Amino acid sequence: MAADGGSSSLQLPCVFSPKSRQFLALCAQDGRLRIWNTDSKTLHQEYVPSAHLSATCTCIAWGPCRTVKEGPQRKKRKSEAVQVEEKADLLAMGTAAGTVLIYSTAKGALHCTLDGAHSGGVNCVQWHPEESLLYSGSDDTNIVEWDLQTGKTRSKWKADRAAVTSLCVSPDGKLLLSAGHIIKMWDLDTKEVYRKFTGHSTAVTTLRFATTRPPDSNGLYFLSGAAHDRLLSVWQVREDGKDKNSVVSFTLTDEPQHIDLVTSNSKEEAVRLAVVCKDGQLHLFEHFLNGPCKKPLSPSCTVQMSDTKESPMPIPLLAAVLGADTRTVMLAYGSHLQPVMEKVEINTAERHVCLTRDVQTTLSLSMETTVSKVKTPIVNAKSKVLVPGLPGHQAPLKGTSQGSEKRKKDTDTKEMSIAERLGEIDLSTISEKGASKGTASLQTDNFAVLLVQGLESNDASILNKVFQTRKDMVIKKTVARLPLSAVLPLVEETKLWQKPLWVLSCCLLKCFYLQLIHLCIQQLPDLVTQLGVLYHVIESRVKMFHKLTKLHGKLYLLMTQVSANICSAVHSIIKLQVIGFVKLNSTLYCSAFDPERSSIYPSREIILPQQP
Repeated sequence: MAADGGSSSLQLPCVFSPKSRQFLALCAQDGRLRIWNTDSKTLHQEYVPSAHLSATCTCIAWGPCRTVKEGPQRKKRKSEAVQVEEKADLLAMGTAAGTVLIYSTAKGALHCTLDGAHSGGVNCVQWHPEESLLYSGSDDTNIVEWDLQTGKTRSKWKADRAAVTSLCVSPDGKLLLSAGHIIKMWDLDTKEVYRKFTGHSTAVTTLRFATTRPPDSNGLYFLSGAAHDRLLSVWQVREDGKDKNSVVSFTLTDEPQHIDLVTSNSKEEAVRLAVVCKDGQLHLFEHFLNGPCKKPLSPSCTVQMSDTKESPMPIPLLAAVLGADTRTVMLAYGSHLQPVMEKVEINTAERHVCLTRDVQTTLSLSMETTVSKVKTPIVNAKSKVLVPGLPGHQAPLKGTSQGSEKRKKDTDTKEMSIAERLGEIDLSTISEKGASKGTASLQTDNFAVLLVQGLESNDASILNKVFQTRKDMVIKKTVARLPLSAVLPLVEETKLWQKPLWVLSCCLLKCFYLQLIHLCIQQLPDLVTQLGVLYHVIESRVKMFHKLTKLHGKLYLLMTQVSANICSAVHSIIKLQVIGFVKLNSTLYCSAFDPERSSIYPSREIILPQQP
């Protein structure tokens, strides 16, 4: 049976459901949980946590398959055969706020919330294979055992000095692996350390049991992977305790992102392993675990994906699971916002396999079914429409003939220079009630052109002339007529000039552009992949900037204290007056006198340099 576990918090969680592999659960950059049906290739369910922006999902793990009662069913006769089908139902999600959410796919809603035990973000969650227990590891260096029947903490203990980054329960449910920088094996009955394993220089992100044999027979193996490490290490739990070093290593092209394996039940059965790396490649391994192996093992087959363009671009693989057949693999590739699931047969006799797919066509076909069709109504020129506001207020809709006449008039007007436009604008003489419609449109047009020219040339006189207006309607129309390239410079200038009306109009325009960008992302699948990766990079850099800011403050405080101590020491030395010297060999002894305290200090030792 393939092992599935919680994803690490270093990358976006993406996990297939156990046994049937019917569902794919993943959390994208927007913090939402999406469950995709691998059979129909459609979105099955979507769940938005209440704090999906502040407390993002860091890890997810499917629970063991169980029988689910989906609704009221009629009583069956004795002659009818009773077929009980176990399905994947519960899904555990660890959050950055220290809570664990249990989601039920059968109900399509939140089952329960486990909180109150962790003071730091949850990095990993792991289910017990038999009992209704869940284990979670956090930044607070603690491991918590949850009882899902009561929804409360059953046990809690300190794992190590560092944060707990990965967990794994043995197939028999008696042992628990935990890791930060050191891997520890715990006895779940006594909650005591059974063994320790050291060998990774960075935080361990992946732990998997590779065999189902008991530890007292020297046949229990497990593998581990760490951040920024291109090796998967296999460890053997020996009865004599001589298991300090790893026995087998698998070479990768980048750090592991998703691992699936088929465990070995005997020495004659090989372990099958599928590893998706951070660079988007899939590596397949097959090895018989029977003692140490000195040389690192290379993958038996490496799979890459690319598009069908003239200059092909790689398509990143998100996750992969092994099928019952040695050649069948279920792949998930593309974007976390809308992944593509496909079951393929891979010729493992070849060392390198490249699959070409047209991802844009696949995404556009799947999106057409979800986009609603909207028809634009045909409005007569003489009709009138009620708008929100005072009761009985009517706003006439202008026909197309009037618009064409206005376009002709606008084309007949001649372009004016900046000096002429500044001369025509007289803000003090124009009244809001007495201004005609033609004057307002001309004034708005002048403002838009002048504002763009002032922003490009950074001319303070032009900007001052434009920012003096306080008419709300003129400001809104001027901002609405600006090109996209002038919006961000205008926001910066309005902050410097401290004009609240202009700032408000710019904010409204920015909200409109954000909504437009959101619609473009939904309609254009090509932007989903690019902007999703960009958002992930920006979010990681913002988190790092917060830590660097704290470090800068601490270093500044430390340097200030050091410089103050040095200054006080130098000042006290300068005040001393040397009153005598004694030289013995190469050592000079001196005595000093403090005039403020009227005291003589004993001789101090000063080492002179050796004469050549």
